[in-house]
Amino acid sequence: MWRLNKVRHKAGRQGDSLEELKLKRREHEKALRRARRDRQLVSKRLLLNDDEDQPEATMDTQPGEQDVVSLFLKLQPSGPGREAHLKALSKVLRDPSAQLTFIKQENSMHLLVGLLTGSDATCRLQAVRCLHELSHSPHANVSPACLPATPYLLTYLSGQSTKFTELCLYTLGNLCPDSDIVKEKLLAQGIIPALANCLENQRHNLAVVEAVGFTLSQFLQAKDAAEKIILAVLASSLPSSLLCVLTPDPKFGLAPAIECAWCLHYLTCGMKDNRVLLAHGALLQCSSLLVSLGGAVAEGNKEEGLELFICPLLRCMGNLLSSCPVTDLSTHVGDVRLVVALCALLQAYLQTQPALARESAWVLNNLTAHSSAFCSALLTLNLVPGLIKLLPFSQGINTMILRILANIAHKKKEFCAQLAHRGLLSALCATLKMADQEMVTLSMEVLYMLVVSGPQVAEEFMRQGGLSLLEAVQYNSEGEIRGRATHLLEDHLLSYSSYCSDNNPRS
Repeated sequence: MWRLNKVRHKAGRQGDSLEELKLKRREHEKALRRARRDRQLVSKRLLLNDDEDQPEATMDTQPGEQDVVSLFLKLQPSGPGREAHLKALSKVLRDPSAQLTFIKQENSMHLLVGLLTGSDATCRLQAVRCLHELSHSPHANVSPACLPATPYLLTYLSGQSTKFTELCLYTLGNLCPDSDIVKEKLLAQGIIPALANCLENQRHNLAVVEAVGFTLSQFLQAKDAAEKIILAVLASSLPSSLLCVLTPDPKFGLAPAIECAWCLHYLTCGMKDNRVLLAHGALLQCSSLLVSLGGAVAEGNKEEGLELFICPLLRCMGNLLSSCPVTDLSTHVGDVRLVVALCALLQAYLQTQPALARESAWVLNNLTAHSSAFCSALLTLNLVPGLIKLLPFSQGINTMILRILANIAHKKKEFCAQLAHRGLLSALCATLKMADQEMVTLSMEVLYMLVVSGPQVAEEFMRQGGLSLLEAVQYNSEGEIRGRATHLLEDHLLSYSSYCSDNNPRS
């Protein structure tokens, strides 16, 4: 889906056109990746045989139990027809019922392992294709049946054939989600060091990089990943290797970078302490990429699938910011253009991808909570008016924008005056009337910081009808909000009411 020079897709039945197959595969992968963007999703991948762009010209077989049994029997004696029989078997094994029939045959997996480890390279490739088809099975009992082959699949990750290595990787990645037994066995067999070595040795082979990223992400999404997997990954060369391949290759496409970005996301959200990733420069790398991507999006460049790369980068960034010591923030994120990029992403995806806009706002919130410099940048670069305009939007975006504005107001009193000058008071007058109680509460907090920052802001708020507005809040609200309105009125604003009355024009 993501490559410019080649597209992988699910194999279709005879008669489907190549373009139809490619379109179906693109849509399928797009759905999987978009689902993963919004929630952790363990998926499976099925690779297409190179010769399946053309109609079948060999054996005429249809999936079914008889075909499986017949082909299994034909494969047992060695002979010149084995390759053709294996190829036919791999296609028959796309049928879920055929997969169950095959694993029930006595010594069926022993036969495949024998062919996988034999001296005939062509038969090895066809045997791993059969295992790949089995790994894609919807039946949970098929994965454990493939366990005898996993040590050899891991060994072959150090091979030189790209297609063979890809098949081994995707097969391993498909096997682990269905069974804890398979996952535990693969961990014991050393899949983490094997993936680390594979990625380190083949980082320039982007097809393999993509496959490593997919397989690793399958393991990192396990429920017990923090205890059993993430520590092993962090102790390996994988973090530095993932960061090295995080920049997309324009000729190959986004897929390898997307897979690696999701791996980094699962690492950052699986651990409370991300000092290892910070030491590897993960925060600096993510921020640099987001600056570039934000600039591209601001210029109207929205390449297909770009948002699926931006999303894990944003999540990595937000998680890493929460682990980064405030004193080290300028070292890890030295470019104030990051706030420009985040605002550009927020605006660009507000209508089409509100979830992504919310992620951008969340990172901006974490950034401004840590740093006065980035708060100052939002004011200096005149980005605050654009944020204020987003306060009417729902889906969690407006509450996050208010938190960002609260961060700015909290840093310095002079920032409060600048916020008021840029129209925040009138915007708060509108948000205080909203039915959303969280918005009203946050608005009260921001208003309090503005009012106590200096008499000029308090006077301006009263001139804009603040007294009657807060009295209405007192009357219509309950509990905490009413108490805050009362405190603000009685302790900070009533002294300005007579002044404002005397200076208001009379009709």
